[in-house]
Amino acid sequence: MTETKAKRGIIAVIFTGVMMGALDISIVGPAIPSIEKTIDIEPRLLGWIFSIYVLFNLTGISLFARLSDKYGRRNIYILSTSIFAAGSLIVSMAPDFKWIIIGRAVQGFGASGIFPVASAVVGDLFPAEKRGRILGLLGAVFGFAFIIGPIMAGTLLHWFEWHALFLINIPVVLVLIFASIRILPNTRVQTNGPFDWQGILGLGLMLGSFAYGINNIESEFFVQSLLSIKVLPFILVSLLLFIITILIEKRASSPVLKLDLFFRKQIRMVGIIAVATGILQASFVFVPDYAVGLFGVSASAASFMLVPLVIATAIGSPVFGRMIDSAGSKKVIMTGLVLAVAGFYLLHTVMISKTLFYIAGAFIGFGLSILAGSSLRYIMLNEAGKNDRAVTQGMLTIFISLGQLTGSALIGVIIAKADGVSGYKHAFLYESFLLLIVLGLSFMLKNREAEKASIISE
Repeated sequence: MTETKAKRGIIAVIFTGVMMGALDISIVGPAIPSIEKTIDIEPRLLGWIFSIYVLFNLTGISLFARLSDKYGRRNIYILSTSIFAAGSLIVSMAPDFKWIIIGRAVQGFGASGIFPVASAVVGDLFPAEKRGRILGLLGAVFGFAFIIGPIMAGTLLHWFEWHALFLINIPVVLVLIFASIRILPNTRVQTNGPFDWQGILGLGLMLGSFAYGINNIESEFFVQSLLSIKVLPFILVSLLLFIITILIEKRASSPVLKLDLFFRKQIRMVGIIAVATGILQASFVFVPDYAVGLFGVSASAASFMLVPLVIATAIGSPVFGRMIDSAGSKKVIMTGLVLAVAGFYLLHTVMISKTLFYIAGAFIGFGLSILAGSSLRYIMLNEAGKNDRAVTQGMLTIFISLGQLTGSALIGVIIAKADGVSGYKHAFLYESFLLLIVLGLSFMLKNREAEKASIISE
């Protein structure tokens, strides 16, 4: 097998795993009504089908990223996809809501190892000048998954019960394991010192406590819920664990979070932009309901009104990923922020014009394709060096996920303070202001010449 064919096979394997993980986010929404028909679930608990996945995804990212450095990309990719399959099997056979939650937690934990390892494999296989386009295609997988996910779910639910949506993952994982054994390189990087179990445990507990607390905030009674026993203690514990984890990592000989990386301005800026990206993604959840209130369409029709946004995301990821290699990450990121600002401001000003709504969606989609696609991961790969590739990709995913968790809660609060469409308009206006501030900060990123000069040698 030629080197080019081998690389294509490897990319196909890791892309399929990422696609599988992304699909299990987009197919759950259409499945909920079907699940409710067979399993008794309190309406207020439905959100946990999503939240528990995110929570365990957050807690496992750094663990799997670090394990892939120490024990090899192939070994950890097979392990994480196998765990994901086990979670899928648990969900598909769940007799009650408790087992659905357990299965979704196992799924999320397994999925936490798929994307960081996939990104690290890209860094292992390709030189710096070619990583942008590959990572762009990796980002496009998410856009494609969100396009076909609801369609796939609707088709399967027409012929089968909801269990089939999760059971279908089992043969996919078996194929991935077989292909991984045959062609996926088991690249390892030199790691010095003992495994940082204390850091991983501290980080996991901190993220878990934060996620649990913020997901219990009630938008209609923000202050009261913030001070409640379900929120405040967990937020305080997460802050305490943050301090403890920092102290642990400072003393660790082989830390899971390399604190010295944050002394680099480029990486600090990536962290800020990543959190803003997560908040932007969280806003996506509220757009369909806004369309229902604004245009008086059905929920189904409102979902189809997001097609320009999703298509723009899928198209923009590879296009802008290729531009990174020639124009540099700074120009591309600033372009994405400008488009996102314009998109959310248009959403704020839209009255009854569906055309403007579609244009706003396309702008936001192109912005997402840049910010959530290859640009930030490209910077992390170039700045961190070979030994830290998987760890930094995991750190980036954590920043984005924290933005998602925080953004969904805060945006909900803004919406709750006003009635109907007016609340959404305020939220989208504030979102455009936030992104405008981040756009200003992005001027601090390195230009293409400085970026080339500072690429960590292989």
